Amino acid sequence: MSEKMGILVATDRHLDHVISLTRAARAKGKTIEIFFTGTGVALTQQKAFADLVGKARLSVCDVSFRAMGLSGDVPGVGFKDFATQARNAEMINECDRYVVF
Repeated sequence: MSEKMGILVATDRHLDHVISLTRAARAKGKTIEIFFTGTGVALTQQKAFADLVGKARLSVCDVSFRAMGLSGDVPGVGFKDFATQARNAEMINECDRYVVF
């Protein structure tokens, strides 16, 4: 079983680092989950966000997304992937490593 890395993104900065870390972890055979919350949900609107699709399980805090006035589809994020903070808590519990941006 591969190790699982969780990444919490709570800032609207450092998308390039999130992408680089995700690529490096995948190259080492890790499974990755990323949860976007707070101002981090704004990163879903950047073109580079699509680089994460297929490389990690992506989840977005629905409350933060709506609070920032965002709407519409997000690449790689299905209806059930718009979640509450409970998803973040599950990720913390399930992951071997947890990184916060």
